[in-house]
Amino acid sequence: MLTLTNVDISYGKINAVRRASLHVDAGEIVALIGANGAGKTTLLSAISGLIRPGNGSVLFDGQDITKMAPEKIVRLGLSHVPERRLVFKPLSVTDNLLLGSYTRRGRTPRAELDRDLESVYAMFPVLRQRADQAAGTLSGGEQQMLAIGRALMAGPKMLLLDEPGMGLAPTVCRDIFSRVTELRDQRGLTVLLVEQNAKSALAVADRGYVLETGRVILQGQSSELLANRDVQRAYLGRDKTQEELFT
Repeated sequence: MLTLTNVDISYGKINAVRRASLHVDAGEIVALIGANGAGKTTLLSAISGLIRPGNGSVLFDGQDITKMAPEKIVRLGLSHVPERRLVFKPLSVTDNLLLGSYTRRGRTPRAELDRDLESVYAMFPVLRQRADQAAGTLSGGEQQMLAIGRALMAGPKMLLLDEPGMGLAPTVCRDIFSRVTELRDQRGLTVLLVEQNAKSALAVADRGYVLETGRVILQGQSSELLANRDVQRAYLGRDKTQEELFT
């Protein structure tokens, strides 16, 4: 569904991403892990059209989207849940959700949009309870649910999730990640997940990529990466034998 080939991204003279290649198959959850400043958010921004690569290509669902405008990418079925949520704080929860369906207006029946809104409320019941409340008054976890719900209102085939667990309490974080697997298992969505908490990301992902100083240095099944000693030391805070880790 998504293929990046030799993508380079620079900010002036700073090379943020260098010759990055990865792919995500339909129905997969793929984790992209790495330290702060590794280029993870930059890579997601390039996929969703917020910035343009200097070199390389981005293909989504068979189409070249490398230089496509963000709103056109959304219409193709690719939704981006940004880092730090970025909800429209003065607006109500419902208005935030309806803004997520903006690119569908005029080409999607209102009854279908209403069903999708009801589906978001069914997945995140607290948003229904807060429907008329200003988004800026929600807790961090509730705002993350709102950001995901807003992305779902665009009717995506694939979600880009950038640090969904950032700043959340462990119990709330676990609930958010359980929703990620639900989106794949029950709704058939494909997910590319960026997350600083490598253990949580790999626990829900099928496969993973490790990004370091803008380069993809390692890839594999999630179980393989969890068992990799270098990954354990660098991203899981561990330096133990495999027997100690998994017994």
